[in-house]
Amino acid sequence: QVQLVESGGGLVQAGGSLRLSCAASGRSVSSYALGWFRQAPGKERDFVAAITWSNTYYADSVKGRFTISRDNAKNTVVLQMNSLKPEDTAVYYCAASTRPWPKGWREYEYWGQGTQVTVSS
Repeated sequence: QVQLVESGGGLVQAGGSLRLSCAASGRSVSSYALGWFRQAPGKERDFVAAITWSNTYYADSVKGRFTISRDNAKNTVVLQMNSLKPEDTAVYYCAASTRPWPKGWREYEYWGQGTQVTVSS
């Protein structure tokens, strides 16, 4: 089993930055695909970014503003969020998948509890 714990959420003004971290425990996730998703009230869970062993992927809405990275030695994944906008407000979830190329949130087996990000205008 893999446990994921996110940290780093909070309240920030538009144009500001936040850095989300996700620490995995239970086993090494170095061979897992790791992703970030977000869910705003009344909306579906949306893909934000993912990182596999060789590539990174981003939603169009965050390209050029967000950066995903991983530290396999520390068993962590980080989402650096810059130039934040009010529409980025959501609960952000870290997820891990044993699939090499997961397609969508349903292919991620492990999830964190989420961390709130609020961007004020």
